[in-house]
Amino acid sequence: MDPIISATEWEKESAAERPPTLLDIRYQLGGPPGRPAYEAGHLPGAVYVDLDAELAGAPGERGRHPLPDLGVFGAAMRRAGVRRDRPVVVYDGGLGWAAARAWWLLRWSGHPDVRVLDGGLAAWTASGGRLTTDVPAVDEGDFEPAPGAGALPLLDADGAAALARQGLLLDARAGERYRGEVEPIDRVAGHIPGAVSAPTSENVTETGHLLPADALTARFRALGASPDTPVGVYCGSGVSAAQQVLALAVAGIPAALYVGSWSEWSSDPSREVATGPEPG
Repeated sequence: MDPIISATEWEKESAAERPPTLLDIRYQLGGPPGRPAYEAGHLPGAVYVDLDAELAGAPGERGRHPLPDLGVFGAAMRRAGVRRDRPVVVYDGGLGWAAARAWWLLRWSGHPDVRVLDGGLAAWTASGGRLTTDVPAVDEGDFEPAPGAGALPLLDADGAAALARQGLLLDARAGERYRGEVEPIDRVAGHIPGAVSAPTSENVTETGHLLPADALTARFRALGASPDTPVGVYCGSGVSAAQQVLALAVAGIPAALYVGSWSEWSSDPSREVATGPEPG
């Protein structure tokens, strides 16, 4: 199943008698909440989901965006009308980071059919799609999260460290954070020893669309991905890394997500930290 859907494809599917459930996951790190943007205009039929409150747990030792309480997550998905037997499409207002987090959580917890709107809200409006301020009335869904029941694997800190030694662990943050030249958020600058720098910005075009599958495949192969190499991804707090897992899926490369990411890793002084341009 293709994990992305184009604006043109969505226009066709949204006109069906029973269209996919549509979720608006607009979010900006350190920026204003996404709900006001949703209320100012969203895709027709979309229900807003709050990333901080419903797609992540409270910040702490497990990171800035740890896994959410499954009861809270499940209730949010049912409130939004998510059903196990009905496809889901998710979008955001940026590069697909927040939408990919929702995609990953739903797939990891057992939903069989979730796609990200490629290019997000901007792609929809650029294609001539209209926005609305109408909040849809949706029927309660029946989705019950089942951890690990989906197709997407999860890494903890020890698993990420092992993968950096025995497979391929990709660091999805900006290169200067990987190298340890700057750290604007977390306690320590640098990267997990053995991890390879792979910024998410290199997964997308200037318009915010993911690169074509063949270009993504070539990119990840050049970074060391192969059919026989287990792959994992981390970032600062498990949000932008979800977009990298999505890009890898488009390239046909399965990958695990280290949800705690650098915000969890760097909070423990006993964990080793590497700096510089090499994995270390």
